[in-house]
Amino acid sequence: MMKASVKGKYDGGKSTGVGSVAFNAGDIKLRATMTDATFVAGPSLNGLSLAVEKPGFFIVEYNVPKKDVRFQFMNTVRVAEKPLNLTYIHSRADNRTIVDGSLLIDPANKVSANYMVGTNNCKLKYTYARGKIATFEPCYDFAKNAWDFAVSKRVYGDEDVVKATYQTSTKLLGVEWSRNSKSTGSFKVCASVNLAEEVKTPKLTAETTWNLEI
Repeated sequence: MMKASVKGKYDGGKSTGVGSVAFNAGDIKLRATMTDATFVAGPSLNGLSLAVEKPGFFIVEYNVPKKDVRFQFMNTVRVAEKPLNLTYIHSRADNRTIVDGSLLIDPANKVSANYMVGTNNCKLKYTYARGKIATFEPCYDFAKNAWDFAVSKRVYGDEDVVKATYQTSTKLLGVEWSRNSKSTGSFKVCASVNLAEEVKTPKLTAETTWNLEI
């Protein structure tokens, strides 16, 4: 079975689009992704990437115009009988390596960390889920020496989520409404405002994704 998805995004008067086609070859998934740059001036290799994926184990992605290879490996180990999910990401062109880990303490509590190897870019996040009522996520950014906060709540069933975020380093306040449907796709509307600016003009973005099975 072949699956296709199309994503459109509107950001401050600028519209962009991304499309992907994927199909299974046994337990391996093959995927091609194209952006609007692939077709805007006639068919070209701009914005084209090809990927081979084994879900839960690895992703190898090749950016055709940049001739860049990105490797991602995933694994799960148990620490004190708790699942620790590990992800290793390496991009060859800029020689950048990222290590990501999350430890599920119990259904309500999770600790996760993200670290870019060789830098001080490290984030530590704690997630507390109060049932299906709300989720609280304080996050400390070591590079910025600052806290970020997020609170999300499901509304109108399980498909709609309202989320509020605040970045203390930039004083950026954001509100997001998203809906995710396995059958039809998803959409997201975001509004943000920089409280540090004298003229506090909201910035609006919207994106939607359509999923098709061929």
